[in-house]
Amino acid sequence: MAIWAVLEIWLLTLVGQAWGGLTVFLLLAGGLLVGALVIKVAGRRAWQQLTASVRAAQQPGEQKPAAAPGRRRSNALTMLGGLMIMVPGLLSDVLGLLLVFPPTAALLTRLGGHWLRRSTGPIGSLFHDVRSANQQMRMRRPDGKVVQGEVLDEDDDEGGHGGRGPRDGGGHP
Repeated sequence: MAIWAVLEIWLLTLVGQAWGGLTVFLLLAGGLLVGALVIKVAGRRAWQQLTASVRAAQQPGEQKPAAAPGRRRSNALTMLGGLMIMVPGLLSDVLGLLLVFPPTAALLTRLGGHWLRRSTGPIGSLFHDVRSANQQMRMRRPDGKVVQGEVLDEDDDEGGHGGRGPRDGGGHP
C-alpha cells in the first residue's frame, strides 16, 4: 500500500510539473465527481433489480423476467470501480475505469474467478467452501433445473409426528 501511495503522489507531481497544479486539482475533482456518479448509477440499478426481484417473488403466477443477454454484470464490481475512481490518484483512476467498462470488467471477472478456483491459500479455501455450500443449498431436479421452494422439517410440526394426521391413525372427519 505504501508503494502504491508513493507512486500515486509521484505521478500527480509529474502531472503538476508538466501541466500545473490547477490541472491536478481538476483531475482529482473530476475523478471524485465521476466516481460518485458511477456509484449512484450502479446503486440505482441494483435497487431496481432488487425491487423487481421482490415484486416477482410476491406474484406466484408470473415468472421472473429473463435477464437481457450479456447483462450478467455485477453492480458490486461497478461500484468498486466508482470507488477506485473516487480515490485520489491516476493509477486508481485507471483501475477504476477498467472495472467500470464492460469488456475489461468481464475479462477481470474471468481472470479473478480463475485465480480463485486455482488458489490454495485461505482465500481459495474460503471460495471453495462458499461455492460448495451454495451448491448444497440449491435443490435440483433430475433434468438440472433448480427447484424453487422451502424445505420443511417434519419433526417441527405440531404434535411432533411429522404432520401426517392424528397419531391414532384416524382420518379427518
